[in-house]
Amino acid sequence: MLNSKIPAGPLEQKWTNYKGHCKLVNPANKRKLEIIVVGTGLAGASAAASLGEMGYKVKTFCFQDSPRRAHSIAAQGGINAAKNYQNDGDSVYRLFYDTIKGGDYRSREANVHRLSEVSANIIDQCVAQGVPFAREYGGLLSNRSFGGVQVQRTFYAAGQTGQQLLIGAYQALERQIALGTVEMFSRHEMLDVVVIDGKARGIIVRDLVTGKLERHFGHAVLLCSGGYGNVFYLSTNAMGSNVTAAWKAHKKGAFFGNPCYTQIHPTCIPVTGDHQSKLTLMSESLRNDGRIWVPKKQNDNRKANEIPEDERDYYLERRYPAFGNLVPRDVASRAAKERCDAGYGVGSSRQAVFLDYKEAIQRYGKIECSKHGNHNPSAEEIRHHGMEVVKEKYGNLFDMYEKITGENPYNVPMRIYPAVHYTMGGLWVDYELMTSVQGLYALGEANFSDHGANRLGASALMQGLADGYFVIPYTVGNYLADEIRTPEIPTSHPAFEEAEKAVAERISNLMNIKGSQTVESFHKRLGKIMWDKCGMARNAEGLKQAIEEIKSLREEFWKNLRIPGDINEMNPELDKANRVADFLELGELMCKDALLREESCGGHFREEYQTPEGEALRNDDRFMFVAAWEFKNGNNWDLHKEELKYDEVKPTQRSYK
Repeated sequence: MLNSKIPAGPLEQKWTNYKGHCKLVNPANKRKLEIIVVGTGLAGASAAASLGEMGYKVKTFCFQDSPRRAHSIAAQGGINAAKNYQNDGDSVYRLFYDTIKGGDYRSREANVHRLSEVSANIIDQCVAQGVPFAREYGGLLSNRSFGGVQVQRTFYAAGQTGQQLLIGAYQALERQIALGTVEMFSRHEMLDVVVIDGKARGIIVRDLVTGKLERHFGHAVLLCSGGYGNVFYLSTNAMGSNVTAAWKAHKKGAFFGNPCYTQIHPTCIPVTGDHQSKLTLMSESLRNDGRIWVPKKQNDNRKANEIPEDERDYYLERRYPAFGNLVPRDVASRAAKERCDAGYGVGSSRQAVFLDYKEAIQRYGKIECSKHGNHNPSAEEIRHHGMEVVKEKYGNLFDMYEKITGENPYNVPMRIYPAVHYTMGGLWVDYELMTSVQGLYALGEANFSDHGANRLGASALMQGLADGYFVIPYTVGNYLADEIRTPEIPTSHPAFEEAEKAVAERISNLMNIKGSQTVESFHKRLGKIMWDKCGMARNAEGLKQAIEEIKSLREEFWKNLRIPGDINEMNPELDKANRVADFLELGELMCKDALLREESCGGHFREEYQTPEGEALRNDDRFMFVAAWEFKNGNNWDLHKEELKYDEVKPTQRSYK
């Protein structure tokens, strides 16, 4: 079994005790130690800024032209924290419990409790940075509800919370860059990890403007490179999001944990055709006030506003009365798929359901009219005031929907359908966020640790900032305290030369295939295999087929790929080919992991394992473990298991009814 290095003692004291007993690095020694941070999203920017502030020498890398283009900027709905501002019964324990239950009892208790503990600190940190969280009339920070919980604990900035939080972290990062503690390398992509004597000692990167390969040394390497949802081609991720940094680490010895755990987000704008290269998310915060429904009649061709109230099926409220429209994402996604597969879908594709704001506009309108002393308002006045409230809370999301679909969601219900959004799997890490390679860490979505088989909404931003601001400053110091006598290793070291040579050969091999198919065509075909056979629902037969189809596609890729341009220049097609080659290997591992796990839990839904009501059916006796895969030559993997023990929460069948 793997050693997760969970501290001894009561759960609520583990993190406090760890901080009180971990090794420290004195300020003079910090100036001698170099840390590499790959990725500048919330996890990367907050980690680099924090470590720079502490006095370490930090190098940070991103493939975008600015850290502000990291995909964290796209997060919309909010960030969780156990502040209990609403006085509705929230607490650190309740946030911990909701996260464990929401993840279908497949996450590590100690990590989740630590996340819940530091959540409140994140809000204080961000407010101090000037993040413009929404506020109540009296000036207090506002909260709203999210799926999987019965309290209001989500802090937000309209529908652009990720952008505002990233600007806060970016400010902190830029301050350190100006002070000289952090050196920033934009338009640089990490293509390998350099391991010397079993420890991560640097990386090989490619300058995406010139094509030149570079070597960089570090006493420790932090991977903050996000998730791998783009293995499905169509997802809510930015098109550049990829698995390459994590995959290179995996091939150098870092175990990959729970790769099959993919989050399908229930509120996305539906696919409209083969022309699409990505999907657009409509924040889960919309489920806070919107009601989801389909017609009660199959194949109903009427427009939404023509269907009377008694002919509408508010299926989430019907099936899950305790949580209604605020069930967790995996539950809401499968319920939408079930209705559409049964013939109740809407829109031209029949692969959509309605998200309706008519009732919310009415409710808010009446409240606002009462505030103005108008106790007998007209329908027009109610609608006017209600729309103003909705516009303040969700206006940019409504505008985005109208620009994409041409429909005004204030007048007609939105059409939504589930789509790939987040990956709960990632590099396996211990309690200190270190991978199975010494000195190599993974933070945020790049690791597997906090969300189990299903991430609750508004918890991604919480984990990224918790890891960067409040966890890694302690845990990396515990490792680096023993590295203060390690001098800077020159990049002429044979390990650096060997790693760079391997990267150069792979790039050369890609360019010399000179086939007839584009990178995009292979990516699309991989995405279809993954979505059809390892997507919202999987079964053994489909997964076996997918594994063989991916192997065949990968073979064709290395025989028939065509990349225009040259190596020593800006070549986006070459960059993309590098990433898709990694996706073609990852896809096979995801299907193998899904095939191994003969149960349904969270986002992993095996059709053979479900209750009579169609809910996920876990198999705790056989599968209460983290599947950590070790890469072997020739695209083979060995399975290692980390047993999951629940001392504080008793695993039960999840119910939101």
